Amino acid sequence: MQVSSFKGIFPGTFTMGNVVCGFLAILSAFEGEITTACWLIILAGFLDGLDGKVARLSGSTSNFGVELDSLADFLSFGVAPAVILYVGKLHSLGKWGWVIGVVYIMASSYRLARFNLLAQTEEKKEFLGLPAPGAALAVVSYVIFSYHLWGSLEYSRYLVSMIIVFSALMVSQIEYDAMPDRFNTRKNRIKLLFLIIAAVAALAKPRLLLFPIFGLYIIIGLVREMYRFFYLGVGLVRRRQLRSHRKSGETNEQ
Repeated sequence: MQVSSFKGIFPGTFTMGNVVCGFLAILSAFEGEITTACWLIILAGFLDGLDGKVARLSGSTSNFGVELDSLADFLSFGVAPAVILYVGKLHSLGKWGWVIGVVYIMASSYRLARFNLLAQTEEKKEFLGLPAPGAALAVVSYVIFSYHLWGSLEYSRYLVSMIIVFSALMVSQIEYDAMPDRFNTRKNRIKLLFLIIAAVAALAKPRLLLFPIFGLYIIIGLVREMYRFFYLGVGLVRRRQLRSHRKSGETNEQ
């Protein structure tokens, strides 16, 4: 029992670091340090990616850890990004600004609750809906991208559209890739290769390349879902209908 508790300290440390980053990001946003707040969210995303891996490698996964991680994610990837966006731009939209922020928070809370439910009931190799950390990292990386190029948060219309789309994707049924724990298959090794390339590119020019990288991740999920729907889904149904019509035609001729 003591050994198990000791093992749980390691992933719990990363989770608490996630909480601290989310809280500091909110404080930084209120103090007008928008880009600092965004970098803190990115650090929170890095810590969030580590805590689950460390828990599985150390054999200390538990329902308590899942719930704690979800609460930390809600702060860092739900509330904090909404505060950053509101302080940075949405406040200028009046009541619609806080409405959009509330929609984003509600979508992220729904997404995290559904993840906890699926984690308890079934083993999934993919994320169902855009992960809340993925949406948050894409949004804050856009803020960093915008400040780096133009010195302020520009193109508010696109930003609002981005928030609404990401909120819809979080509550959708679209599947997004999860990083596997093992790389013993060709598919997982390809994922690892893309991850390494993205990490190198992000480290080279993070202010410019983080947003395109996260944006590409989101777009790939959408394209793959469209392929599944139109080609594997609707296309398969059409092919089956054609086959049945041909068979019925041959039967009538006979």
